[in-house]
Amino acid sequence: MLLPLLNAAPLVTDPVKIFLIVLVIILLAPVALNRLKIPHIIGMIVAGVAVGPFGLNILDRDSSFNIFGQVGLLYLMFLAGLEIDMFHLRLNLRRGAVFGALTFLIPMAMGVAASVYVLHTPWLTAFLLASMYASHTLIAYPVAARLGITKSPAVLISVVATIVCVIGALLVLAAAVNIHETGELSVGRMLLLLSKSGAYCAGVLYLYPRMTRWFFKSYSEKVTQYVFILAMVFLSAWLSGMVGLEPVLGAFFAGLVLNRYVPSSSPLMNSIEFVGNALFIPYFLIGVGMMINVGVIVKGNTLWVASVMLAVALASKWLAAYIAQKGYRMDSADRGVMFGLTTAHTAVALAVVTIGYNMVLPDGSRMMDETILNGTVLVILVTCAIAPIVTSRAATRIKLRMLGAPDAASGQTAPVTGNILVPVANPITAASLAELALLMRRRKEGPRADRFFALHVRNDNSRASKEMGASSLALAKGAAAGVDVAMESIERYDLNTVTGILNTVNERDITAIVMGMHRKSSVIDTFLGSKIEQLVKGTRQMVVLSRCYIPVNTVTRIVVFVPQKAEYETGFRQWVESLGSLAREVGCRLIFCANAQGRSQIAGVITHAKLGIRHEYRPADGIDDFMLLANKVLDDDLLVVIGARRDSVSYTPEMTDIALFLQRYFDRNNLLLIYPAQFGENRLNPDDTQTTFADPLGTGPASAPSILRSIRGRLQRLRPLPRRHR
Repeated sequence: MLLPLLNAAPLVTDPVKIFLIVLVIILLAPVALNRLKIPHIIGMIVAGVAVGPFGLNILDRDSSFNIFGQVGLLYLMFLAGLEIDMFHLRLNLRRGAVFGALTFLIPMAMGVAASVYVLHTPWLTAFLLASMYASHTLIAYPVAARLGITKSPAVLISVVATIVCVIGALLVLAAAVNIHETGELSVGRMLLLLSKSGAYCAGVLYLYPRMTRWFFKSYSEKVTQYVFILAMVFLSAWLSGMVGLEPVLGAFFAGLVLNRYVPSSSPLMNSIEFVGNALFIPYFLIGVGMMINVGVIVKGNTLWVASVMLAVALASKWLAAYIAQKGYRMDSADRGVMFGLTTAHTAVALAVVTIGYNMVLPDGSRMMDETILNGTVLVILVTCAIAPIVTSRAATRIKLRMLGAPDAASGQTAPVTGNILVPVANPITAASLAELALLMRRRKEGPRADRFFALHVRNDNSRASKEMGASSLALAKGAAAGVDVAMESIERYDLNTVTGILNTVNERDITAIVMGMHRKSSVIDTFLGSKIEQLVKGTRQMVVLSRCYIPVNTVTRIVVFVPQKAEYETGFRQWVESLGSLAREVGCRLIFCANAQGRSQIAGVITHAKLGIRHEYRPADGIDDFMLLANKVLDDDLLVVIGARRDSVSYTPEMTDIALFLQRYFDRNNLLLIYPAQFGENRLNPDDTQTTFADPLGTGPASAPSILRSIRGRLQRLRPLPRRHR
């Protein structure tokens, strides 16, 4: 046991040396503890005890620990909110609210009884102390996130329960302070707190999405976006404190509101996680350890009081998790995760005990004396140590259960490993194309994870062409590196761009191509451009053509038009899963416009692939239905049209009509045009096959004069769509 050096000055006082020691702890603690199978969170707390004023007294808990510790706590809660899947959270909202009521009321009841009849505290002190038992912090959430079980019902139920408990504990705290100051409970003050809290939540819900969408559209630089997100988080935390709530609740709420604008597979998310996990969160944990006075804990009756407090804190949370597990027919692993996530006490517990310690009773004594204060610190230490261990063990069992579950298929074949090719020609669009491909990837981890290739094809050796190619490839590779994905760069000299892409497709076994669409087409031009038309004709892989005027993470809806018989194409499941991954990462709703059979098959893929996305369906049996639905596509929507090659099952002459319609009315809309994968050999000579609807003015059978006259007549009868404000 480390002996406190209470009367001695800290060994190190120089700010540079203090920061160096903290960095060494952050660096070495995980390395040493990995061998002992001890969670990093515990290691940081123990290290704080060792170097703190009550341990070896190497460091003092100065202002840097107060500042960085507070920032780290807010950062931790923000990350917890940012990593939550809102779709699954809504699905588990009712069960989470019930579990929240259990894990709040049971600790309150047991805490009041133990405080009054065992510790012999006054009733007001008992209620205040019980609110500390009822609250908890998601300090073990990073453990669940690291194991990839954040979408499991147990985790999501615990998240909802956390919100319920924190709000309930803060209301009890406010009521106790009110009674202490006025001698009675003021209903007016409580109603004022509730009204201010409601106004705060409504304001954040309304303003934050609009401000973020505007900022991301205006400023694409990642550092600027990161600083903006951080400013929004701390603004929310400050506003939360202004209305009488805890700042940690404001940071958590900001994460919930902003998470759809920070996709998990984005450089921005990677930067946020990196800074938090590398600096702020470890600083907070080390600071918590430095508060623990081991010497005081073992003296007098502090250990007895702390034992009672700890028993109540652990038993009440376990009982709540047990009742919820039995009520919802879950297994013991789910109970372990719920108990582990709801058992750690940090922020609210410190707030409660600090406020109670500063309250002076009429007889001159404190509402919570030093014994309870030190007992609370011990509760924080033990619960913060237990929570990650319990969560890790239970989460591992859930992960094994998930991996062992059979992966049902929808009847459609899909590639074992995806090889995604991103042709880049312009440095302006290279990064955005790479990010789109990353957001659409179906497999992120394991030996079957999707692989990515960035390609630049040039047909001259000029210095300008080489520099443009190098810049485009570097930007695409940098976008992938921002999310820890290795993207191989390929630069090749070929006769033309199409031949270079097709040769690369064959050489690297490419399964999908993601590339940009030109933006200068007019009514008299072909819709896609001759190069892309040749590419579509020359390959059987899935081709995704993008024309987005706004960042993808600011899209509000994805509207997909699915032609008849699209479910019979070889690549049906592939494009459905890719769009599902895109919708999940962006956090927006996916709307499929398809016929009854198509809707049924799409629902099967979504269910069997466990995409977990918000989606709905609109009836669309043909081109006329598409024209009616298209009028509802907004500027912030992403319109996706599933195309078809001439010799594919789902191709119909009406698709020429769709191309002209898109060309005429949707030249300023965000658009993805997807050609699904098909059976057949790639054709290096594009002239070997007929034109598709991508060539609406071609000379093939589908563009015979009679059909063109019918198309022109139908378009002339259409009432022109009103030009929306751009």
